[in-house]
Amino acid sequence: MTTRDKILNEALTLFADRGYDGTSVEEIAEKVGIKAPSLYNHFKGKEDILNALIDMTEARYEEFFGSDKHFGKLPESKEEFIQTAIQKISFTMNDPMIRKMRKFLVREQFRSERFAEITTKHQLYGIQGMYTKIIEGMMNEGLFKKDDPELLAIEVTAPVALWIAKADRQPRCEQESTENIERHIRHFCDVYMIG
Repeated sequence: MTTRDKILNEALTLFADRGYDGTSVEEIAEKVGIKAPSLYNHFKGKEDILNALIDMTEARYEEFFGSDKHFGKLPESKEEFIQTAIQKISFTMNDPMIRKMRKFLVREQFRSERFAEITTKHQLYGIQGMYTKIIEGMMNEGLFKKDDPELLAIEVTAPVALWIAKADRQPRCEQESTENIERHIRHFCDVYMIG
């Protein structure tokens, strides 16, 4: 791991635990094992570190979770839809970088309009936009009953976001959340999918 990567990793951990304002450049440098002036060889300052973290996390999320522009091939069956959804949710719940960024954003969303927008994108519009496209495509293939794909996307994703939030707040409830998410997705598919 490069020094730059170590700086980003330690900064994200500190930001998630203490918040942006509660973390100093000196603390980040100390966690990495360098002097604060050395940190400036890699970043202009704390905001530059934060911007790099946001860019890095957004790229990781796009690659492994997807978006309305990049979600892979349409599932061809109920079970494939369920398994794809569970894989995406598992990534969201278990990827250390994504978990830390989510914790940071939830903490900071009330202090910064920028963080509020990023949080809303990931908890609401981004995931719903992607599932609107997936469900609409599957409707066109005859796998979903004809209905409003936007409303169905909200119906499938909103409870999942609540269970993920519970697991974040109460890690001891992660298994319960995972089980309820799968139960919810299976029920959703039983109600709205054909066959």
